[in-house]
Amino acid sequence: MENNTLRITDTTLRDAHQSLWATRMRTGDIIDIIDTIDTIGYYSLEVWGGATFDVCLRFLRENPWERLRLIKSKAVKTPLQMLMRGQNIVGYKNYSDDLVERFVGTAHDNGVDIFRIFDALNDSRNVRSAIEAVKKSGAHAQGTLSYTISPVHTIEKYVNDAKAQVEMGIDSLCVKDMAGLLSPTVATNLVSALTHLNIPIQIHSHATSGMACSAYLDGVRAGAGAIDCAVSSMAGFSSQPPVETMLAIFDETEFDIDLNLDALRTVNQYFLDLGPKRSAGRRSNDPIVDSEILDHQIPGGMISNFRSQLEQQDALDKLPEVLEEVIRVRKDLGYPPLVTPTSQIVGAQAVMNVICNERYKIVPQEVKNYVKGFYGKSPAAIEKAFIKKILGDEEPIDYRPADDLEDMLPTAGESISDPTLITNEEDILSYCLFPEVAVEFFKWRAFPENERPPSPADLELEELVAVVEAVKTQASVELQHPEVLSPILHQDDYNGMSILIEKASNLQLNELTLNKGDFNLSLRSGTITQATDTGNISASPTPQPKESKTVDTPKDEVSAAKMNPDSFPNTIDAIMAGTFYHASGIDADPFVSEGSVVKEGDIIFIIEAMKLFNEISAPSNCKIVKVLVNNGDLISKGYPLLAIEYT
Repeated sequence: MENNTLRITDTTLRDAHQSLWATRMRTGDIIDIIDTIDTIGYYSLEVWGGATFDVCLRFLRENPWERLRLIKSKAVKTPLQMLMRGQNIVGYKNYSDDLVERFVGTAHDNGVDIFRIFDALNDSRNVRSAIEAVKKSGAHAQGTLSYTISPVHTIEKYVNDAKAQVEMGIDSLCVKDMAGLLSPTVATNLVSALTHLNIPIQIHSHATSGMACSAYLDGVRAGAGAIDCAVSSMAGFSSQPPVETMLAIFDETEFDIDLNLDALRTVNQYFLDLGPKRSAGRRSNDPIVDSEILDHQIPGGMISNFRSQLEQQDALDKLPEVLEEVIRVRKDLGYPPLVTPTSQIVGAQAVMNVICNERYKIVPQEVKNYVKGFYGKSPAAIEKAFIKKILGDEEPIDYRPADDLEDMLPTAGESISDPTLITNEEDILSYCLFPEVAVEFFKWRAFPENERPPSPADLELEELVAVVEAVKTQASVELQHPEVLSPILHQDDYNGMSILIEKASNLQLNELTLNKGDFNLSLRSGTITQATDTGNISASPTPQPKESKTVDTPKDEVSAAKMNPDSFPNTIDAIMAGTFYHASGIDADPFVSEGSVVKEGDIIFIIEAMKLFNEISAPSNCKIVKVLVNNGDLISKGYPLLAIEYT
């Protein structure tokens, strides 16, 4: 690479729509414009990884492998790139080495040329297997530093972390600034220090704090040879800086960026036109720049996820407390960078601490696993007293977490109840990563094409139109001045949805539901239910049903309760809103059943909330008289779940 040549990786087809559109870009959206994108002259296209794999299966009902193949067949000039979570691959836990190797080989065969490999904790042990697999496949292995700010994250530490990856054989190194925390001064100092490793350096940042453009400029002047951008209609906010802006900035410097501007304009207009259908995940009142991120460091769409979680728990007013608690929890856990999956782990524990009004009264299993070392080594040592508080007499591990994992592929298909759903090896890989989600997709795919039910993502758009039309009709009868709603009722106008909720709250309608990013509007017999489906992916490998919080809903409206819980004098009630599970997995035995006798502290059920699975313990010695809800029921805070007798 010549010293004055600056290369651009375009993130529009992965990180940009994950940050702005809740990862709702369809394969068809991409294929309709990929020919033009391929002529722009980018260094690479980030098209795969992160949440896109999961969301393809879970919400879009698309095969992520087929998406990759289709893109590769059209993008014949530009290398394709994916984001890989090290030993987590594209999931939220560590997987076995044989799965890592087979996944990498298959992804490369299907079109991935560059693998950007990161670990949330910058634990080099967790990226070794992936780097080795990429090198074995003949693809480009890009190492990564997950950038954050803390007392222990010094330039020296980052350089040492980078050295470990260089020794593993990486071909280039990316500074991954997932929250937009990288300042121009630190960009200069960090890149200058990293250039001594004699490896090409790339910078990835988000525009959240407003510093990314300046950080890019100073980082490139210090020696970085590539930056991540998105086309302007998909840039800014929590996405990457716009490529057009960076072109203008570098046009006045000695650095050369050779891109096809006519093609760039065409692509920008395409996504500008597509935006209203796909951008339901962004609130109209989100700030363009969030300066508070420099304190709490919460990346991307995580703030909107916090709002949703707190709305479900009737605690939206506690958002400032949660942001403060994030800082404390992160310190307790040894200052992990806030990126998947540690961002979910830290964030959910902070919410839990605030809504329970007691720190660590409830500790999700994922937090316990983190403290045990199952996610890797924390950047700073966790205090022994805190480890004791979370783990009791258990001891953390001091070795690579994946060393405990047996090969998955030899027995991968044995637990699939209907083997006929599997059509190729890629299905096995998808199943290993997301068992329940993949099976749901396989079942959907097995329908004749003309009989397949709508995907969850398609239903979002259909429900939007249905609610708007219903409210239009009802409003014309019930409201004195229906013209108040007319400016906000166009099906592509999401910005007025909060006004729509306010105006519709007194209407009497049959049950209708609208998913609008951070809002889920349900109109049921005059009752408003707000919930969320942001597309942000859980830190748990188990299925993530939609979370729901009912406002002023009678107890007997819980989805499948069989009897009136008020007839039992003693009950164990839900301490939070979420989803009730009676076992730790779909094939696992229930924790308790009617007639079970349990001791104080025994695990009796799970409530999935805050994007984590929370094991709930018996508050005292008791006998389970009746289970009042069904597995998978959506429950509201305070709802009776188990009828008991004290023993």
